[in-house]
Order: sequence, then C-alpha cells, then structure tokens
Amino acid sequence: MTEGAGTTREVRVPALGDFKDVPVIEVLVKVGQAVEENDPLVTLESDKATMDVPAPFAGVIRELRVKVGERVAEGTLLALVASVGTPAAAPEASATAADETPGGRSGDTVRMQRPAAFEAVAAAAAAATAAGDEPAADVFFSLVVLGAGPGGYTAAFRAADLGLNVGLIERAPTLGGVCLNVGCIPSKALLHAAKVVDDAASMASAGVVFGPAQIDLDRLRAWKHRIVSRLTSGLNSLAKQRKVEIVRGEARFVSPHRIVVTGEAGSRVVGFDQCIIAAGSEALRMPGAPDDPRIIDSTGALELAAIPERLLVVGGGIIGLEMACVYGALGTRITVVELAPGLIPGCDRDLVRPLEKRLRAHYEGIHTGTKVTRIKAAADGLQVSFEGDGAPPAQRYDRVLVAIGRRPNGRGLGAEAAGVRVDERGFIPSDRQLRTNIAHIFAIGDVAGAPMLAHKASHEGKVAAEVAAGQKRAFDARVIPSVAYTDPEIAWVGLTETEAQAQGIRFGKGAFPWIASGRSLALGREEGFTKLLFDPETHRVLGAGIVGTNAGELISEVALAIEMGADAHDIGLTVHPHPTLSETVAFAAEAFEGTLTDLYIPRKG
Repeated sequence: MTEGAGTTREVRVPALGDFKDVPVIEVLVKVGQAVEENDPLVTLESDKATMDVPAPFAGVIRELRVKVGERVAEGTLLALVASVGTPAAAPEASATAADETPGGRSGDTVRMQRPAAFEAVAAAAAAATAAGDEPAADVFFSLVVLGAGPGGYTAAFRAADLGLNVGLIERAPTLGGVCLNVGCIPSKALLHAAKVVDDAASMASAGVVFGPAQIDLDRLRAWKHRIVSRLTSGLNSLAKQRKVEIVRGEARFVSPHRIVVTGEAGSRVVGFDQCIIAAGSEALRMPGAPDDPRIIDSTGALELAAIPERLLVVGGGIIGLEMACVYGALGTRITVVELAPGLIPGCDRDLVRPLEKRLRAHYEGIHTGTKVTRIKAAADGLQVSFEGDGAPPAQRYDRVLVAIGRRPNGRGLGAEAAGVRVDERGFIPSDRQLRTNIAHIFAIGDVAGAPMLAHKASHEGKVAAEVAAGQKRAFDARVIPSVAYTDPEIAWVGLTETEAQAQGIRFGKGAFPWIASGRSLALGREEGFTKLLFDPETHRVLGAGIVGTNAGELISEVALAIEMGADAHDIGLTVHPHPTLSETVAFAAEAFEGTLTDLYIPRKG
C-alpha cells in the first residue's frame, strides 16, 4: 500500500510467502462501495488454499485494477481507495514460523502475513518467561490443539465431548488439514474419476464400447472442490456444536503454557493448561530444482491446472503413483523414476509386481534405481537429466511432479520455548499416552513419528484427548494398515514377508490367486491375490498383503483379526458371502490350513 494522489491510496497484494502468480477467484467489492478496515476485497486461490485480501483502512472503492481470472503476485495493484480517517500503517511481511523450516513451504496453506505487532507480543511474552512469569493471556483454554487435520480435529472434538474447554488453532482458512483439503480426500475423488475412465475402456473386450472420454477440467475440478467443501464445512458445524473455539493464525510457543497466534487480525497470546501438538507434515522439495511453476508437488497436481502432454513423476512411492494413475487416465504420457531398487519401497515385491506390470504396459517408462541429476527450465518445457543403471537419456517434460516424501512440521513451532524436545528430523517424540517430555504437552500424527497416516493420527488424537481429560488410556494398536490407492490397489497390515525375512521371524503362508475368484473374473481383473502370514505354532494371524480391486477395503478384516488374536481356523470358518472379493481372505486361511477346495494344492510330505 502506497500513497496515491490526494486522499486516494493504493491497495496492493500483501506478502504471499512462497507463492507467485496466484489467481483471483472472486472480487468481493464494487466501485463506489464503502468498506471498513479488514473488510475482504478479493479472494485469491493458490495451490494450497484460498485467502481473502482485506482492506488495510476504511474508505470508498474508487477503482478496481483486477478481475476474476487474473493472476497476481506480491505487490500487484488491486484497487484505488479513497481513505477515510488516519490511514493504518502497512503490515510488515516477515517470515512465518513454518518459513523458518528448511524448504520454507507449509505444504497445506497460504502463508498468513505476520503483522509487525507479532514481534512486540512475542518479545513481551519471552521477557515475561525469562523473568520466571507466564505472560498474560488474551484467551485461555483448558486444552489447546495445535493443527486441525484428522488428528487435531478428532482430538479437539473428543476433548470437548469429555467436558474440556477447547481451543483449536489452525493457520489455514479451512479445517481438515492436508488430508481433507489437499491430500487423501481430493486424491481419492480424482482416482475414482480415473478408474471410471479406465473401466469404461476395459469393457471393450467384453463387447461394451464407449467413445473416448471427454474431459472437462473445469467441471472435474469443481466436482472435487465440492466434495472437499462438504467435508470441511461439516467440520465447522461439528466445532460449533461442541463449542470448540477456532483460533486462526500461525502459532508459536513462547513458554510452557502460552502460544502466540498471529493472523490477519493481529496477534494474541493463547494460554492453556494442556496442549496437543498436531502440526502435521509438509512435502519435501527437490534440492537444486529451479523455481518454476511447472515443477509441482502433490498439492499442485491435485489442482488440475492442466493436463500435460508428458509428465515426469519423481518418486515411485504411494503418492507419486496415485497421481500418476490420475494423470495417466486423463491422457498424459507418464514416466516414473524411483531412486530405490523397486516401486513402493518397504512393500513386499510380490504385491508390487502386478501393479508394476500394468504400469509398464501403459506408461512411457518406469525407471527404478534412477536419480534425477538436473532439471533445466526452458520455454518449451523442463529438460531433465538422469543417472543410474539403465537410466534414460535427458528428456523434455511439460510438468515434473516431485513426490519424494514428507517432513514433519516439528521445527518452527518454537516448541523448545516450552521445553519440548524436537529431534533433528523435526519429529516430536511422544510415549504411549502421546505425552512429550513435558507431561502436559502431547504430540500426535505425522509430527509424532511414522507412519504418516491420517487414520493413525485420528486414533492417537482420541487417546491424547482422553488422557488429557484424566482417563487411563494408551495407544496400543497392534497394527496400522497401509494402502496404495493405485490401480490395482495394494494394501498390507502387520508383519510383511520382507520384515520377517530380515528379522529371522518364522512364519507360515496361505495365498489365494484371484484368477480363481469368480468375482474378480467378473470384474475383468484377475491379476490380484491375497496372502496371509501365520505363526507356525499357534496359527495366529501375523500379517497380510492384498493386491487387486478394493484391496484397501478388504485389509480391515485382517487388521481386526490380528487385534482380536484370531487364527487361521477363525477366519476360514467364518462364513463369507459368495461371490465376493472378501472370501479370498477366507480362502487364503484355508490354503494355509489345507482345507481349501477352490484350488487343488498337493499335500506336503
């Protein structure tokens, strides 16, 4: 904001952190309209979230310099406003807490501008702490939850149900964290759309022929946004019903019982008796990659800005392969490179093999044991160089998706000011009650350690809330299932063959190939199989792996069996509906017991 002629002043886009070229999705005012200080003028939408730009002072709109669809950056002139009264000082842009972490990108939200007042508030709080006093709190809660992802909102809601006065701090404009906004939910919506396209094409062999898919990106994107909006708005309603107060802004600890939160309205000190840290994680950036909008992470991929002709996916893990499945179905030519010797590192190779076979038949290339050494931005695309055995020559791509992992957001919260230990990787260790080394501060979800999964975070959130409410609880899940929502899906739970062999654990195995499943054949997908691992002495279930249609739905039966201490007889003697994919779980148990009749398995010995 700078002085214009007379009493007319300029309003410009404030600091947007790492974001550039952000589209205007809504203009909220008209020429001649009177506005008050902090009234929203326009709404911007980055690849992370939406953000309203407020009026920095009261006045009358004289001229609008932007319209819907235009792209803006920090400093872009938005409007000319005839000011009323003494103009407010322009907020100073400075690094947010998350900007202080390596890479400087939050992964799930537009950066909130930190007003200059924050520094004064934080300094006063730090001075009070140094003097041995807790700084005065502007608002106080019996429990504060830091982060409103699946772990955070679950913890907040459970604690409120147990009678605690709860404040939920969230820096993004919407609740739900990465999972609901730019992760699990939108990706599964697009994967469903991709599956419909693939299924329609596959029916040609059965004599049912459809025309080529017509992709309307705007409508597809809007459909995905509606799904996300329904869920996030539902969270707002649940918070109101439970009287959970939402505190918007970036948060930083300044003492063991105080957090300074800064948002567009300024900064305030939040006091608490207990706190649950549910700050999540962020996508890793590729070292040395140029700053180019054509190099995207999973969040950018989910925005569906365009359907590139050629896409390079760097990282053959779950996230990278899920996005490859989406764009491949939409018509993009895909290449995947993975540094490890195989796709989805950590998963049993026999489970990955059917997926890899299918991908190799549809993609331009799958290169494992391969490293990206250079990305050079040019006007006609991104020139990428590789190294490794069998690495391809340098090639040009329209987009590069970087999916090389995630990093916990433990650093940058100022947790050390509360005495909380943060390790060198950014994790905040916690015990079975989810307590950190400071007893009244808990850590859950991605920031507390692997696996970085939403369902693990939500269960931990409940336990932490119940412990905070005085109940005797502990997180003692025997197993946590993992799912790759690729095509075909891969799911596993408990002990894997790879782990058993590496650790010298004895096991027995029962497996059932889906080529013998009537339901699988009727679906036209015979490449899957189900395998169960058992203790050779007790016959109790130790683990399972499933690859095929809806594997993610099927794995829950085995997770329950492990939790309940079930053995092969328990599963095999449970009557499963026929014909279903779920009965392959029972057939695998029968194969181990030697009672299977749907296949002929010669007796051993």
